[in-house]
This record gives sequence, C-alpha cells and structure tokens, in this order.
Amino acid sequence: MRKPSLLTGAIFGGLFTLPVTALSFIGLHAAGFPFIPQLTFNTIRDLTPGGLITATIDAIITLINAGNAATAGAVGRLDTAAKTIEELMSLGMFVFVGATAGALYFLIMRRVTEKVKRDLGVTPGAIMGVIFGVIYGLIILTGARFFAADTTTSAIWTFGVMLIFGIAVGFVYSSLAFRVKEQGEVIKPVSGDVQVIDRRTFLVQVGASTATIAVIGAGVGELVRRALTSVENVDVVAAASNAAQSTPDPSAASLPNAGDAVQIVPGTRPEVTPLNQHYRIDIATIPPAVNEEDYTLVVTDRTGGRNELLKEFTLAEVRALPSREDYLTMGCISNRVGGSLISTIKWTGVSMRRFLEEIDVPESATHMRITSADGFDETVALDLMREDERVMLAWAWDDQPLLQRHGFPLRIHIPDRYGMKQPKWILTMEFIEGDEDGYWVRRGWSKDAFVKATSVIDTVAVDMMVTEGEQTLLPIGGIAWAGARGISAVEIRTDGGEWQPAQVRAPISDRTWVLWRYDWAYSEGNHTFEVRCIEADGTVQTDQIAPSRPDGATGLHSVAVTV
Repeated sequence: MRKPSLLTGAIFGGLFTLPVTALSFIGLHAAGFPFIPQLTFNTIRDLTPGGLITATIDAIITLINAGNAATAGAVGRLDTAAKTIEELMSLGMFVFVGATAGALYFLIMRRVTEKVKRDLGVTPGAIMGVIFGVIYGLIILTGARFFAADTTTSAIWTFGVMLIFGIAVGFVYSSLAFRVKEQGEVIKPVSGDVQVIDRRTFLVQVGASTATIAVIGAGVGELVRRALTSVENVDVVAAASNAAQSTPDPSAASLPNAGDAVQIVPGTRPEVTPLNQHYRIDIATIPPAVNEEDYTLVVTDRTGGRNELLKEFTLAEVRALPSREDYLTMGCISNRVGGSLISTIKWTGVSMRRFLEEIDVPESATHMRITSADGFDETVALDLMREDERVMLAWAWDDQPLLQRHGFPLRIHIPDRYGMKQPKWILTMEFIEGDEDGYWVRRGWSKDAFVKATSVIDTVAVDMMVTEGEQTLLPIGGIAWAGARGISAVEIRTDGGEWQPAQVRAPISDRTWVLWRYDWAYSEGNHTFEVRCIEADGTVQTDQIAPSRPDGATGLHSVAVTV
C-alpha cells in the first residue's frame, strides 16, 4: 500500500474547493444562501488584528494607484478594483483552507493502518466534511446575516456542500492508496469489484476532471463578475439608466446654485455624483441581501442588563415618517489626499430626532448601538441625535430606494463624520448605557472620525486655453470640502509662489463640496500647481502631511504638468 504525500493532499484539497465554490455560488443566486468563500473571508478578516488589516488596505490602495498610473487608468476606479481584489482574496483564502484540510487529512490517514483504511473507505473524509460543515454552520447561525435565505436552511445547505467536499477528498486518498499503482507495482484492491489502475491513467482522469473544473470555474468567474457589477440584478441596470436621467446637470435649474456665475472647468467632477458612480467602501465582499417583504428594523433596550424589545418598524412604516431631503457629500476616512473616495448625492430620510419620538427611549440610555447586515456596528450618542436634526435615517438616494450595494434598506448620515461612522444595511438599534467602540474603532481607527478639510485639483484643462487680449489663460478646476463647516475660499499656488484666490462656486447645500476654478496666466514649461481651502470660520487647510490612519489623511494636493 502506498502512502500519498501531504503535497498531493494539499493539491487535491485546494482543487476541490473550485467545484464547491461553483455549487455555493449557484446556491447564492438561486436561493440566497451564503457564499462559502465570503464566509471564509469574513471570519478570517474579523479575527485579524486591526494593524494588519490597515496594512493590507494600504497595500491594496497603493497597488491600484500604481496600476492606474502605469496603465493610464486601465485598472479602474479605486473602490471597484478594491472590491474585486477582496473577491479574489476570499477565493484564495477558501482554496488555502481546502489545501490545508487536504494536507492534514492525508497526514492523518498516513498514520492509520492499512486494514482500518480499507474498512473505513471514504468515511474519514465524510467525517472531515461534517466537521467543516458544523464550523461553517455555526458561523452562519451566530454571525452576521448578510444573505437572503433563512439561517437554518442556509446552515443545512452549507453543511451538505462541505460534506461533499470531505467525501471527495476521502475518495481521492482511497484511490491513491488502493487503486493507483506505479509501473510494475502490485496492489491488492479494496474489494474484488474494484479495478486497480496505473498512475498514468489516474493522472489522465484527474486531468480531465481538472479541465471540467476549469470550465466550471470560468463560468463561475463570469457569474462573479456579473454579480459584482450588477449585484442588484435588473435594479442596478435600471439605476444606471435612471441616474443618467435623474441626476441633475450642474447647470440645471433644479439645483439651488443653478444661477451661480462661476463656470465649471471641463474635466471637473460633476457637482452631483451619478448614482451608479457613487463610491462604495465597506466590509462586505458581496453586498448583503435584505428582503423588504420580511424586513423589520428591531429596536431594543439593552440598558441595566435588559434585552427587551421596544419596537419593530417595517420599511414602509419608516418611510411614512416625516421626511427631509438633503444634498450631502460623504468621504471615506481611508481616502488619500486627492483620492476618489468621496461623492455627493441627494439623500432622503427621516431626522433621527424625529425618529426617536416614535420610541419609548429608556431613561438611562445615553447611546444607540447600530448593527448592520454585514456585521458592522457603530455607536451614536443620543445627545447628538437630539441636538442635531440633520442626523438622518435614510432610505433613498437620488429619489430612488437605496440600492443593495449602497445599503438597502436603511443607512444613517451623521454630519461632519467620515463614512466609517455611518452604518448601512441597518438591522438593529440598541439603546445602551455609555459609549462603546465601533467596528473600525476597535481596529485602531479614529474614535470621532471628524472630517478633515480637503481640496483637490481635478483638471488642468490644457485643451481649453482661451486668449483674452494678449494673455492666454489655462483653466484649472477641482473641489473643496470641509464637512458641514463650509468653505469660504480656495487658493492656488504655482511653482511654490504666492497663494492666489480661485473662483468658488456656491455649494448645493451647506454640507456639500464646492467646485472652484482658477484661470492661470499661461507660461510654457514644467509647472506644479497646489491647492488649499479655507473653512468658513477662517481656518486654513493644513499642509501637515498625515496618513489616512487613524484620523484621515491631511496635506495639500498638487499636480505637475508640462504645458
């Protein structure tokens, strides 16, 4: 009897995760079951120290930015490319888990006597599948509810899929040990009706199986691509179309600043971000699927050791509350100076001050813990909600229900805070005594996450130069934002010279970015342009360079051009 090597076990263990992935993906889209690679990724992510997560995020951002710089932007948008990398990481992690399981299984079976192996057959493999099925089942039953199907049914489905994986690994080991022979080797088969084959034949069979798996993997890869770019199925297609029709043109009369005299420089980002272009950064590899039909927002009292249900709201009941509409800019705390992780869009929802009137708030409660379908959580002070009517529980963007990828059914907006403090896919709200650290705070990011003032040069419009008399002017344009604190001025500096005032277009609201332009007197050569903004209270944007972690990046954005 031969003893297959650990490397062989690792190869087959990793290989068999591919059909398991395909089967799991079919379950995801056919019935809303959890995607097993995503379960693997989420579990490893949540067990990873915050410093290592941050280092990984920085490495991904650096890699994408370098790729775009080298390929003239061919890698694509930062947030989209980052999610694609996360998907590949989740698949890689699952393959690694399978390879490790295969190697360990072969190691253990090498120590078992030949008679026991013959008697047990694939039973040990089935036992391994049961162990993995139980582990994944417990993760499903006790972890974040990011999938649409019932948790119990999902756990049973995943158990069955992992059982198949274990049996497959067990079958390969038995085949290698008792049915596959080297040239000239004699092997006693497990039973009289089992044919012994040579290694060459077995490798041909494995090759054929691998080819089949490759075809399945290619199909699954295409499904994954479609899921990532069109995860809301027909909704996202409709959203892209609707966004093109409904997002106001910067000069449209519907915008509050439509009559502003400052003309936007071509190449500057639009004042209102199209819905299908709004950035998305979160901890979910695949956006959680929440069914509106059986959704309720659960509000509980967790003060004084209690766990008492206070009220449940259907989505229709939340939408029936008095609403408000605001154009808002939101940025990601991991956005680097001059980065793209910032967007502006119209929000619709109810003020949290008004929402609290619908609930018998416990007297001893000081904060509300908000938990999302992807397992994210954050804590918000009740005093902030009561004092600032702008804190909003939102259900629509751009006059449309929130898309799945952007937080359906509900998300919260808190003025002057980065997106890491603003949960989406909200499932529960809990009243608690005292403050608690949220998901990213526990991993070393800012406790308050106050927005830092930022200004960006979007375009140096070398193709749009105009001549006025004897002078040629080169338009430069961009954005500036300081949360709800407002922008009073934007200044440009050329080649380290004196700061010069730019023209600033009126904002759409007191919480959106402003667009600015500067008409520079053209001079041939190599030039570096820098930009800074001044807040409404006169505070000048700092030139002190700081990384994104923990409080958000600071420093001045600059662009070098040859004209």
